[in-house]
Parts: sequence; structure tokens; C-alpha cells
Amino acid sequence: MQPDIRVRRVYDDPAPQDGARVLVDRVWPRGLRKDAARLDEWARDVAPSTGLRTWYGHDPAKFGEFRRRYAAELAGGVPHVALGRLRALAAAGPVTLLTATRDIGRSQAAVLAQILQHGAGGHAPPGQEDPAGNPQPGVGERDRAAEPAREPGEGGDPVCWAHLVCPECGAVMSEGHRPGCTSGPAAPGAH
Repeated sequence: MQPDIRVRRVYDDPAPQDGARVLVDRVWPRGLRKDAARLDEWARDVAPSTGLRTWYGHDPAKFGEFRRRYAAELAGGVPHVALGRLRALAAAGPVTLLTATRDIGRSQAAVLAQILQHGAGGHAPPGQEDPAGNPQPGVGERDRAAEPAREPGEGGDPVCWAHLVCPECGAVMSEGHRPGCTSGPAAPGAH
């Protein structure tokens, strides 16, 4: 079963079907009080790097390349662990990814939703809508889309290791849980 992922602006009022409300921006939204946000989580580690966010600047012409670079960022290190936490939340029920971005269809939240719903490739099946409500091109249209080609020698889609990450504390389970985690004992020497 495909996870139930939605994308909305953080400024919109919560809806009963939102499920877990997760802010996926690195920077706190302007003019929004923290108590008024009604968030379940702020996943700033899954947000694009400052360099990538600044380069993109929400220029629609750069969105295809932004999506590719952002997916590459999510494949390693801290962002990958944070993505695992989002996968665990999505497995437990509906998740609404929140962003301050005006064009949610061309935002990191839309890219994240596609990755969570459709795997590392991050595309909805042809003819369907993505979580932000954008229709996806048909197979022939996708082949003609102005997406940048991968560089020769560039790796394929990253492998998902989310099943190895504790959904409660975010630690790699084979290395032990963090102190205070009720899912299992902490690893010897863990801080």
C-alpha cells in the first residue's frame, strides 16, 4: 500500500485528514509563531542544503535539476536518516509535509512526497497526480521532458536503508539505540 502523503503550506489551517504534520523547511517560516504552527515535527535535517536552496531560488526552469540534486543530498548522511524517520511516520499513517513556499508543486516538500510515495526515483506513475496535485506527464511526454540527463558514471537511485533506522530515536538499530529510546537498549558507549 502506498503511503498517504500530502503537501500543504504551513500557513494553512490544519485539516483533520492531515495526520502527522511535519515542517520540512530548514528555516522557520516568517511571521509564524511556533505555538500557532501546530506541528508534530520539524524535520529541518531533511531540507535542502543552504547552498542548493540559494542556487534554486524557486526558479521553475531549474526545478528538474533541483529535484535531481536534492535527491542526491537525501541519499547520504544526516538527511538520509531524517528521510528514514519520515518513511517510518508515513508507514504509521497519513503525513502532511509543510513548507512556507508559495509554489508547493515546485518545492522540496513536493520532491520529498514523491520520494516517500514512489521510492528513490520520486515520480508518480504517468497520468497520475503527484502529492501537490500536479498531473504527471504520460510516458512519451516524460521522455521528451526537459530534464537534465545524468552524467556518465553517475550512480543510480540510492538504496533505502530506512528499515534499519529506529523510528523513535533515529539511530541505526544495529549500532544500538540512543539513551532514552524505549524501542531497545542503548549501545555500549553511546552518549
